[in-house]
Parts: sequence; structure tokens; C-alpha cells
Amino acid sequence: QVQLAESGGGLVQPGGSLRLSCAASGTIFSRNVMGWYRQAPGKQRELVAVISSSGMSMYAESAKGRFTISRDNAKITVYLQMNTLKPEDTAVYYCNAGTTVGLAGPHWGQGTQVTVSS
Repeated sequence: QVQLAESGGGLVQPGGSLRLSCAASGTIFSRNVMGWYRQAPGKQRELVAVISSSGMSMYAESAKGRFTISRDNAKITVYLQMNTLKPEDTAVYYCNAGTTVGLAGPHWGQGTQVTVSS
């Protein structure tokens, strides 16, 4: 059974940084496409960034230039470094594991709250 556990969320001031982590288990992690999604109150869940098994990454327009997704296959962990955070980045951030870039996979973490506020 695939399990994903996010951590690293919290309260940060505008312009600040956070690094989210997602530890995976029960899967051949190195083969998975890993993604970060977010859902703000009253909005649909949206893709933030995704990284393929080969390390190719893609970003939502809102994340380009500010966020960086990376993976450490030895630690079975995917990261999301978020810089220059804005209030509109406030959301619950979810880790996702799948097999196809651009399509959310069937496995989700429980989510971690990110709040950007002064």
C-alpha cells in the first residue's frame, strides 16, 4: 500500500520561504512521477509542480521562478522549496504519486497547511 506523508507546512510572512517534504513508502519510488498540488478554501485542487522519474520538472505559471521541486530517490522523498511566498499561496498542499506527467496519480498524502500572512 502506497503511503505519502507531507511535512514542512506552517505560517510564514509574505516574501518568506518554506520547504515541504513528502516521504513515500510502499512503492517503487524511483519509477513514480511525483507531484505537489494545492487546494485553497473554496477552490479546486490545482497542480503546483511535478517531477518525473528522470528528474524532468514542470511548474504551474504561478510557481515558476519561485518554487523548485526536487527528489531524493535514496531517501524516498520529494521536496518543494517555496520562495517569495505570497498570500495567494495559502492552501493545503498535497503530495501525489503517479505514473504520468500531467495526470494526477491515485495516491495522495493527507496534506499540509501553508499560510502566508503578516
